[in-house]
Amino acid sequence: MLFNSYEFLFGFVPIVLLGAHFLAGRGQQRLGVAWLVGMSLFFYGWWNPAFLGLIVGSVVFNFLVGSYLARHRLARGARLTLLGGILVNLGAIGYFKYAGFLVSAAGHAIGTNWETSGIVLPLAISFFTFQQIAYLIDAYRGETEEDDLLNYFLFVTFFPQLIAGPIVHHREMLPQFLRRGATRLRPNHLAVGITIFAIGLFKKVIIADGMAGYATPVFAAADRGFALTFPEAWSGVLAYSFQIYFDFSGYSDMAIGLARLLGIRLPINFFSPYKADSIIEFWRRWHISLSRFLRDYLYIPLGGGRAGVPARYRNILITMLLGGLWHGAGWTFIVWGGAPRTLYLHQSRMAKC
Repeated sequence: MLFNSYEFLFGFVPIVLLGAHFLAGRGQQRLGVAWLVGMSLFFYGWWNPAFLGLIVGSVVFNFLVGSYLARHRLARGARLTLLGGILVNLGAIGYFKYAGFLVSAAGHAIGTNWETSGIVLPLAISFFTFQQIAYLIDAYRGETEEDDLLNYFLFVTFFPQLIAGPIVHHREMLPQFLRRGATRLRPNHLAVGITIFAIGLFKKVIIADGMAGYATPVFAAADRGFALTFPEAWSGVLAYSFQIYFDFSGYSDMAIGLARLLGIRLPINFFSPYKADSIIEFWRRWHISLSRFLRDYLYIPLGGGRAGVPARYRNILITMLLGGLWHGAGWTFIVWGGAPRTLYLHQSRMAKC
């Protein structure tokens, strides 16, 4: 169920809003949370009900591990428990998202045509996996704690940010959900939410999908081996640049607008990166919540810039290469992740001169 589909706009959203408002108005906070969880799981299962078991299993597993870490973070085996929890999460995303790529790459390396088939990439697995890894680390650090499974379900599955982000923290979302009467419909929230959602919808449907009409034929022709002229090639590249820009920007706006309809404020996830004055600023503006995750849970734990300039550059390259690979399984994503980051390092050096 896409944000711009008729069934979502004229069926799902009104039902969710009315149900949440009705329960909040009668002080049924617990039922209100259950309502949002149930509707969020329905939203996820609309795509493929078979994967409901995956997300439910992931939520229950991480809740149990996180609860243990929050209560026993100083215990002898806490670090090992944290590592095990992270590895299970990475194992799931590695199998579904990267197994085919790794098998194919290994086959090419030894001259064998190895292929995998039948592995379907579950919807939003990158988002809900990274979000829960962050929760486990925060619980281990003593920065957050959750002893209610239903509340934790809502934190992970809340439908506005489940599919396309942002990657949010437990401590910034649960207090909003648990405010008294939090999801009652209020004119100011409705006005702001509808406005932001409408802007995002325009970006997605009119601009991004419109640009796809120019970009897709060009890339399809190149894939079939047709020789493109200089204007054709550049028109396709520029059209695709605007397509992905307004597609992600539109979904980010729609997510913020949908949450605001319910009185929930999501963090900004996309801040006009094409207006950036430098490579460094560009990556601070594009997918802000992913950059925050990579900084706080990978770059800084690797040592950040504390161990000298060479280690700092190494940590930046590792972090940002993985950031590129996060977007997809393929050598193009690795190159996309690494090449601009090399410029990032070069620009960082120049800035210090």
